[in-house]
Amino acid sequence: PQGNAQEASVVKDLAVYSFTNLRQVVAFLNQPTDHQPVKFQSKKSYPVLEEFTPDLEDVKGQIHARRAIEIAAAGGHNVILVGPPGSGKTMLAKRLPGILPPLSFTEMLEVSKIYSVAGLLRDANSLVKTRPFRSPHHSASGPALVGGGSFPRPGEISLAQHGILFLDELTEFKRTVLEFLRQPLEDGYVSISRARQSVVFPAQFTLVASTNPCPCGYFGDPIQPCTCSPRQREQYWAKLSGPLMDRIDLQVAVNRLKPEEMTVAKIGENSASVRTRVIQARDRARKRFKQAKQISCNAQMQSSHLRQFCQLDETSRNLLEGAIRKLGLSVRAMDRILKVSRTIADLSGKETIFAAHVAEAIQYRTIDRLQ
Repeated sequence: PQGNAQEASVVKDLAVYSFTNLRQVVAFLNQPTDHQPVKFQSKKSYPVLEEFTPDLEDVKGQIHARRAIEIAAAGGHNVILVGPPGSGKTMLAKRLPGILPPLSFTEMLEVSKIYSVAGLLRDANSLVKTRPFRSPHHSASGPALVGGGSFPRPGEISLAQHGILFLDELTEFKRTVLEFLRQPLEDGYVSISRARQSVVFPAQFTLVASTNPCPCGYFGDPIQPCTCSPRQREQYWAKLSGPLMDRIDLQVAVNRLKPEEMTVAKIGENSASVRTRVIQARDRARKRFKQAKQISCNAQMQSSHLRQFCQLDETSRNLLEGAIRKLGLSVRAMDRILKVSRTIADLSGKETIFAAHVAEAIQYRTIDRLQ
């Protein structure tokens, strides 16, 4: 159809002809040389679907959390931000897209196909050129999150392909809904089976979540006292299953800003500078994974890749073993620490993982230390 011609012309080495009725199709079959294929016009026909991206320089203080966001962007790691109300969790999350590397042409096609299937392309002649940022409400159902319907449509996790899925106030989501995330987070796709058909949607996204440390929100706060009992805090965290939390690489404490940090006029490092380091780290990882298929960042490494690319010296190994014993970490949580350590080493330009990299990665197990 003529309305889909520009979208179809994106495919390389494919001649695309557009028609409005069957008479034109018959004329083409009789005299194909009289017709010219539609040409791909990237600048004219494919405007960038881009909105204003907040800059990281707007964030005051929060050195620890800013560093975690940079690591998450460099390695494609899932992250949860834990802190009291007003500490800047949502502000940090919304600035993560601004430090991510640009989409490759192949990734643009993948994202655009999903949005086209979902009917969400703003213009029939548009190509999605920026990484998606999806933020569903905590009242969202399981099918809204992972996809579904009589005729299956992609859900939020597929619409966040190669981008960010932000779940604000994670503990407000129903536990049954959150459990839907476990398989896509591990496999990178979601399978939806119906009586008429079975559909597989891609779901390679970075999960960013935020939550308070307790029901009242002030556990561990130096100013506002917590009014929750230990039992209430235990029930609060019980909403998040262990297997789900194991799939989150970075657990970050976002503390209340100090008065001097609030009033300081000095701005922080801008997103452009951080993005440069992120791109350099991703390039190092891409070169490392040259021979490995279906891997583009450290978060996607499997056990065999960890043995090959995350070897530790004796000091680093002893440090990790001590953390496993003290925090009671699972094998999956240990793998997450190794992946984050690999990313930290990439950001510092090192091919070898040192004890300092492992120690920093262990710091990002905030919830394991709380429990």
